[in-house]
Formats: sequence, C-alpha cells, structure tokens
Amino acid sequence: MGIIPTRIAIDAMGGDHAPSEIVEGAIKAQKAYGVKVLLVGDPQQIQACMDHKSREPLPEIVPAEDIIEMHEEPLTAIRRKSKASINIAMNLVKEKKADAVVSAGHSGAVMASALLRLGRIPGIDRPAIGAILPTMIPKKPVLILDVGANVDCRPKYLEQFAVMGAIYSEHVLAISEPKVGLLNIGEEPSKGNDLAVKTYQILQENNQIKFIGNAEGRDVLSGKFDVIVCDGFAGNILLKFAEAVGGAVLQMMREELTPGLSGKIGTGILRPNLKRMKQRIDHVEHGGGLLLGVGGICIISHGSSKAQAISNAVRSAKEAVENRVMERINSKYILESKKSIVSNQ
Repeated sequence: MGIIPTRIAIDAMGGDHAPSEIVEGAIKAQKAYGVKVLLVGDPQQIQACMDHKSREPLPEIVPAEDIIEMHEEPLTAIRRKSKASINIAMNLVKEKKADAVVSAGHSGAVMASALLRLGRIPGIDRPAIGAILPTMIPKKPVLILDVGANVDCRPKYLEQFAVMGAIYSEHVLAISEPKVGLLNIGEEPSKGNDLAVKTYQILQENNQIKFIGNAEGRDVLSGKFDVIVCDGFAGNILLKFAEAVGGAVLQMMREELTPGLSGKIGTGILRPNLKRMKQRIDHVEHGGGLLLGVGGICIISHGSSKAQAISNAVRSAKEAVENRVMERINSKYILESKKSIVSNQ
C-alpha cells in the first residue's frame, strides 16, 4: 500500500483571478509536489478552466454553492453563507478529508471560517498570521507575526505569537534555536508604548524561546532576527511596505538596465542574478501567510495571487502538514507550558 499524499483543499472561488489562476496553480502544485488537491467551488466554472488541460491526474472538484465577496462583513457572511467555498473547504479539514486549506479570498472571512470551524488550539487566545520576508543573508528569512489578524493585542497574545513563530521557524524553516525579537522604536527595554514595555518583560522571562530584544525597523531585514512579533496593525503596514519596496526595486532595475544596446547586453548577463533576486524579494515565493493558532493548517494567500503564488502556497501548506506544526504548537509548547505562560491582563 502506497503512502497517502497530503490533501490540500483550495478555495477555487477566492481571489481577484479566480477561478482560472487558482485552478492553474492547483494543477501545477499537484504535479510538482505530489499532493492531492481538492478544488472547492462552482463545478462548471472550475471544469471550464480544466477542459483545455491534458495533464493527468487533474484535481478533484468539490462543489460549493456560494462565494464570500470582498465587500461583505466577514463574520456575517460566513454565518449566512454556510455553503460558501471557503466554508466547504474548512469543513473538509475539520472532517479530516483534507490536511490543509489554501485561500486567496477575503482574508477576514478565511480567518472567521477557520475560527468557527476549526477552533483555536488550547492555550491560544488569538491566532496570528505569519508572513515570511527575505533578509540580507541568503536563505535566512524572517517570520513576522501578526501581520493582520489582530489589530489590538495584549502582551500575552504577543508572547503566544512568539512561541508559535519559534516552532514554525525551527521545524519548517529549519532554523536551529530561532532568535526572537519584539518590533519596537528602540533597542532599550524601556522604549515604546505600554504594550511594548510589558511584552518585553514577558518575553525575556519565557524560557520556551530565545528572546534577544527589541527589533527596530532597520533590523527587520538584517538577518539578526528569525522571528519578530508585533500587533497586527503594525505588522500589516510593515508587510505591505516591504512588498512595495521589493516591487519598486525590481521596477527601478528594469528601467535602469533596459535602455539602449548596452542595457540589453547588461540585462542578458545579469539575468540569472536578477531572477534569483526576484525570488528572494517577491511575496509570490511563499504564496501567503500561515494562520497559526487554529486547529488546522490554513494558508491565507494574497487576493492578487496568480498560478505560481497558489502553487507555492500549496507547497507551504504541505511543509506545515509534514512538519506537524499544529501538533507541535498544541502539545510540545502550549499544553506543557500553559501554567508558565504569564497571563497579563
């Protein structure tokens, strides 16, 4: 009997380019990573995107009758549209028919559906979205969390983010003893607002992580830190700014290298280097952020995701499943250390 492949449920109707790019990414991922993909959504629309494909086997289609639109209030829509594609996809994970879910749809709705259907891991007050950014050190990314799930945070939430982030960094990103930092406006423990000052003390006292102090904005991409924690308000701004800078750098390089014959020659010579640079700074490389703290593996992709981003999101989901991220957070850290985690109201 062969090994059962990792099963990934994909919300085929979520995202700016759904379902065509989502389907294309799903087919690519199934072939590249040996996973079994379950495409959730309108069967006719999904099938229409696959009719011209000759590659076998094609992903399985799981019918869903509705879609959560971007303008809708997340919680209301999730409760009202029980047969929406994201809800059906989450149910597949809940019912153990899939090992993970990927969606480029309404991020608030994805999170709400995950909380209502998968629940929180015991000991976790708030789940967090973790995003991976490149650093100045090759093959040494930094994990930022939270990047949008929780606008307002308490110190104990940030502590939990740090523990979850360290687990993900160690077991998925293969970083031994991840160095954890707290996003702040200065290095000193006394710097920052009340949340930062109190969180610093809590992180310093937590023996489950290797906390090395505050991380200023200039430190984020330095490679000094492996995990940086912050509230979702600051984290989301940081993430989007970093993505914009990466895109701007690539655009400026294209503009400066292309004019004239010498530019074309230079571009040809530098093409391999430029391609590697693009891979390092492009958010498409990881496909999305992992929602840490819920009772299942869930990747939230960008709404603008195209086929390659979806394929990479499937890869990230597979890595999280195979490295048992959820189980490690559940048993190794949270339940065993529940009494030692400081509850700061």
